[in-house]
Amino acid sequence: MSISFDKALGIHEKALGFRAQRAEVLANNIANADTPNYKAWDLEFGSVLAAQAAKSQSGGFAGASLTHEKHISIDTVEIADPSLRFRTPHHASLDQNTVDMQIEQSNYAQNAIDFQASFTLLNSKFKGLMSALRGE
Repeated sequence: MSISFDKALGIHEKALGFRAQRAEVLANNIANADTPNYKAWDLEFGSVLAAQAAKSQSGGFAGASLTHEKHISIDTVEIADPSLRFRTPHHASLDQNTVDMQIEQSNYAQNAIDFQASFTLLNSKFKGLMSALRGE
């Protein structure tokens, strides 16, 4: 009898990866706060979750299938992350930069809390699996 980590860990593994990826995007926004014409980016968890669900149901990329042998396989084409979106600024800046430091710092702090929560949940799942393997 084998253990399926996908079933045992649930969505927490993917959520942890998403939170790490979002931390990179938010840190990049903060680093470019003074760059003229820089557009702030953000990742949407709902979009990532929907894309993962559609991908798992279709067995590949969401809604994509080959209908002719000369079509290019979706595996060979690099597709931009569908969950990565520009952030709409609340107020205009003179240099066309859309980074609002207060929002970015707030989102980064909230993302760090969510990352820690996902990490704690994964840690408890692994502890449960370890005690199950030990027969406790």
